[in-house]
Amino acid sequence: MKYILISMLFVVAAIVLACKKDKVGYEPTPYELKIPSHFPDMPIPADNPMTVEGVELGRKLFYEKKLSGDNTMSCGSCHSPQAAFSDPNQFSEGIDGSIGNRNAMALINLGWDSFYFWDGRAKTLEDLVLEPVENPIEMHEDWSNAISEISQDVEYRNMFYRAFGDQPIDKYLAAKAVAQFLRTMISGSSKFDVMYKNANFIPLTPEEQAILATVTPEENAGYDLFQSLNGADCFHCHNGPLMRVEKFSNNGLDATFTDLGRADVTGDMSDAGKFKVPTLRNIALSAPYMHDGRFQNLDEVIDHYSHGVQMSPTIDPLIEFANQGGVQLDQFEKDLLKAFLLTLTDESFVNNPDFQEPE
Repeated sequence: MKYILISMLFVVAAIVLACKKDKVGYEPTPYELKIPSHFPDMPIPADNPMTVEGVELGRKLFYEKKLSGDNTMSCGSCHSPQAAFSDPNQFSEGIDGSIGNRNAMALINLGWDSFYFWDGRAKTLEDLVLEPVENPIEMHEDWSNAISEISQDVEYRNMFYRAFGDQPIDKYLAAKAVAQFLRTMISGSSKFDVMYKNANFIPLTPEEQAILATVTPEENAGYDLFQSLNGADCFHCHNGPLMRVEKFSNNGLDATFTDLGRADVTGDMSDAGKFKVPTLRNIALSAPYMHDGRFQNLDEVIDHYSHGVQMSPTIDPLIEFANQGGVQLDQFEKDLLKAFLLTLTDESFVNNPDFQEPE
């Protein structure tokens, strides 16, 4: 009887220990972002400093399917590395088979943005992370259920402790971790970056000098066309090392709107048809294009700005040739512009092992 009692006590003790997290220390390691020399400093929120442990946790959560209602979908499901962390489908399909009405935006250099989603309804990266989990046409899960499920995993409990100490595990900590991971996803190593640095008299490394030597006359001509007021006239919305201007714009897709865009958030009809200007980085990898994914390839995008711009009351005034349908590029000029746009592809970004699903 005595031995039976001792055996039972061992079993109980084992169960109790299994429910506790391992003995791990809380000594977060500051994370040093690899910011390219020609980029501005990235603003980091004071209440969510970057740590190695936070980034590691965020990466695991980004690919965690337990955050969806049926454990089949993660953030990474609609933001594929091969598609520059966007969705190659026009619209993403949620766990219930529901289809959205906007194309999933590419996740590139988000740490420099100050609003998120096509309509800008999220003001921080942390806010951005919170929404898809509970969205009924996306992951369709209650955050409390998701947190309860991952909290049963001793590995997750240890990771949260290493990243955030004794703070109770909740959706806000989860969002902070994923936001830290997203801030590490920096793209700044394309052929365009070498061209940009050279044009702005920023010193080049020997490796970059070798890349500069491979820039073709067509790519240089396309870059000039991209920046020309009398050429493609793209630079008003896409310029600088980030290749975007922080604004909402009606770029002439429609004369009347089935999606009000920014106006759905502000309630101001002067914002109707306006959407966040996306970066052009890795643009060749992130088709389809526009908020509704209507264009399947770069040729269709270039055709739109050349001949297909539609007039409406909220058209962006910086689209200076809207009243004639666009900038009227001929085929030779279109080919030059496309050659330049291809220089924005950063293979080292999409293939970076630090951004892939952890094993």
